[in-house]
Amino acid sequence: MRQFFILLKREVASFFYSPVAYVVMICFVALTGFDFYFAISVLNRGPAEVTLVEVFFNLLPFWICALLTFPLITMRLFAEEFKLGTIEPLMTAPVQDWQVVLSKYTGALIFYIILWIPSAFYFPIFEWITKAHAALSPGAYLGSYTFILLLGMFYLSIGCLASVLTSNQIIAAILSLAAIIILFLSGFLSYFVLNVTPGFRDFIGYFSTIEHMGNFSHGVFDTRPIVYYLSMTVLTLAVTYQVFQSRKWKS
Repeated sequence: MRQFFILLKREVASFFYSPVAYVVMICFVALTGFDFYFAISVLNRGPAEVTLVEVFFNLLPFWICALLTFPLITMRLFAEEFKLGTIEPLMTAPVQDWQVVLSKYTGALIFYIILWIPSAFYFPIFEWITKAHAALSPGAYLGSYTFILLLGMFYLSIGCLASVLTSNQIIAAILSLAAIIILFLSGFLSYFVLNVTPGFRDFIGYFSTIEHMGNFSHGVFDTRPIVYYLSMTVLTLAVTYQVFQSRKWKS
């Protein structure tokens, strides 16, 4: 495991050596800040049955910010290594393929978590200033950020897979963004298909990211989405590992 942590340290450090990472961080904080301001504006229009936490995590600016972040974080992970040829000296080191794949994925996940840390202070500051509650219970905070983590784990694994498929960072970003948007929009399929049966609607709801976030931000923990995102993350990383093994001998 010592090799894994050395690789992980290398990957995390590489994010902060890149100016792109700081641009992503600044834009992310700005967009989430705008989303928070917009959520407060929505609630200020009149009495509402939803809390600030529910509004914040379900507005369109939130989803635009979240979905665009994953390709930006992952596009360079493998593509840059293959393009610059640095994958060859890396693989001559005493490391295993799974350590390389997992360290890159974990490094991206750590950076993703760091991006969300500032948003966790929005709600305490709001409650301190307004003396009002941003959520009905602590479970709403826990549920919202738990789902953010689950979603990030799955979508970052998709980004890793897209990055290992090509040596071009732009193509990797486009591939991952296209896959993520298709998965995201699949949850709306029942609204576009006529004569939908209740069983089919429930089946589509199982994959609906919007519904999942709605439940978790309300403080409702459903084990089905947890199993879905974790299992799909493991499956996608397994495919990434297989593709990486195949490509490293062709590079």
